[in-house]
Amino acid sequence: MPSVQQLRGASRLAIAATAGVADLVEALHAEIARLPLTASRTRTRGITGLVYGSVRGVTRLVGGGLDTALGALAPMLGQARPERASAALAALNGVLGDYLEETGNPLATAMSLHPLVEGANGPPLVLLHGLCMNEAQWRRNADARDTDFPAALAALGYQPLGLRYNSGRAIWRNGAELAALLDDVPGPLTLLGHSMGGLVARSAIAQVGRRRWRRRLCNLVTLGTPHQGAPLERGGQQLQLLLGLSAYSRPLAGLAARRSAGIRDLRHASLLEADAGRASVLPLPTGVACYAVAATTVRQPRGSPARWLGDGLVPVASALGQHRSPARRLDFTDTALFTGLGHLALQTDAAVLARLQQWLGAPPA
Repeated sequence: MPSVQQLRGASRLAIAATAGVADLVEALHAEIARLPLTASRTRTRGITGLVYGSVRGVTRLVGGGLDTALGALAPMLGQARPERASAALAALNGVLGDYLEETGNPLATAMSLHPLVEGANGPPLVLLHGLCMNEAQWRRNADARDTDFPAALAALGYQPLGLRYNSGRAIWRNGAELAALLDDVPGPLTLLGHSMGGLVARSAIAQVGRRRWRRRLCNLVTLGTPHQGAPLERGGQQLQLLLGLSAYSRPLAGLAARRSAGIRDLRHASLLEADAGRASVLPLPTGVACYAVAATTVRQPRGSPARWLGDGLVPVASALGQHRSPARRLDFTDTALFTGLGHLALQTDAAVLARLQQWLGAPPA
């Protein structure tokens, strides 16, 4: 739960810019996620809508005065619904995390590891969340045994550890910090990343240097990770260029440019500092079993709708590391494509979990 000091840090945010960036990112999210021939909408629903709504809620409350905000935020931060406060902070870091870090704002999320299953032991399995999320997203379906990923992985003999990180930072910064953090995690190691989390994992491996954990890395699994870039950020870049063409809309272009470094890195899947603004050409790690899961919201696994719509945020080819250029293709040990699933459902689907269990099996000694 955030401290009073963290909440006071919210007063240092540019209120209008925060709300505007949340609107921009959510509008892009909704536009990409909607299917053809459906009515246009600019608001997302479900947990994604909660995330964006939490950002707006915090923004409006802070705009009304710090003391009022602290009082009005109390219900959201109470023991009954602590996940709302965590979700709001995670989303806030996703859209403005680089700014929070640069200004020393206490709202900036510090990277840390958290046990996800009480009493679980065995080789560590680190789960990395995606943009605007936190480690709690892995337990969204904790009441259903067949789709509780951490519990099922713990039953296999792993120790699930959730990584919490500021998803608005540049991916390479999170990768470098993770590379250092994992040196203190003992035993054979497995990394499981959802969406941006898979890119952070690959960035950490690329920056591992002589650290000991690289020799202990056994498995890398990615779920809906935009290995070849994400339309979400591409849409934002195109919007920014279009808005800049007119004097009437040019001020909005500046707002569009306020997307966090983490979001901008999704455009080309930039994993290293030297690759800012362009795609990183990095092979998968050698000596490691690498697996990739993709999804499509349509029922047919083949054809243009499945290929371009993907899971609503990430195209199938990007999630599977496919590319026309041989230098950019990723040679996974195995891949899987699931139909009728959206981006977030990749973490709560029984068939996806069954495939993970098949791939990972019992942990190595």
